Amino acid sequence: MRRILALVALLLLLTGCQAAPSAEGWRLPSAEGAVDYQLGGAYAPPEGVTVVVRDSSAAPAPGLYSICYVNGFQTQPAERQRWLDRHPDAVLTDHGGAPVVDPGWPDELVLDTRTAASRAEIAAVLAPTIDRCADAGFDAVGLDNLDTWTRFAALSREGNLALAALLIEQAHERGMAVAQKNAPELEALGPATGFDLAISEECAAWGECSAYGEQYGDQHIDVEYVGALGGASFQELCEQPDTPPLTVLRDVLLVAEGEPGHALEHCAQAPHH
Repeated sequence: MRRILALVALLLLLTGCQAAPSAEGWRLPSAEGAVDYQLGGAYAPPEGVTVVVRDSSAAPAPGLYSICYVNGFQTQPAERQRWLDRHPDAVLTDHGGAPVVDPGWPDELVLDTRTAASRAEIAAVLAPTIDRCADAGFDAVGLDNLDTWTRFAALSREGNLALAALLIEQAHERGMAVAQKNAPELEALGPATGFDLAISEECAAWGECSAYGEQYGDQHIDVEYVGALGGASFQELCEQPDTPPLTVLRDVLLVAEGEPGHALEHCAQAPHH
């Protein structure tokens, strides 16, 4: 069934058809309030925060809309050897047979989305993580590194979206919404991608927020980083018309509150340090 759904999604993409995503059975975040991005360590969100993104190994924030981070298209550093030992056919290799790594994150392997068999294997490996998010009480899953096809020539948009369709189905079956991450290139495809919301990094600094807003409206979370604001202040980026309401400024390492370097600021608010 999952392979059939993936094929249907791919056919929709290739024919240009668009199917409106259904929100039945899962909740979407409200644009009212503020967001916190806590991948570097969980802590009690400051007053006013209504949406929190945390790693799949953490617990959701009590009483708040919580999004579970899942690295859907690359491996987590601690899982590197497990993938190589148990699922070598699901890892992308170069012409010499060596595993392909992300140059920006050299402890992460790139997953191979080129065949139906490898996609099914990846989805099966990630299924327990998605189930853990649901069992813990998360409202949504955020799939990271969807854009690997833009960074590694061996991969394709169609292959990545076919894997995404499998992961989206798994999350929807467990009652969770699904966010795409950092793929403004999908703007023209609209709701045919199957995602319910979007998470971006530095879309305001790079002038890319409109690509998400046209598809997801206010169902869009953006994270900007200290030291990477393109010469503008954070509040100046907040004032850009395409910057989504759920925009947050964080330190690059995303350290927890109370740790050196922690930074957190919301639009039109004083920073939290």
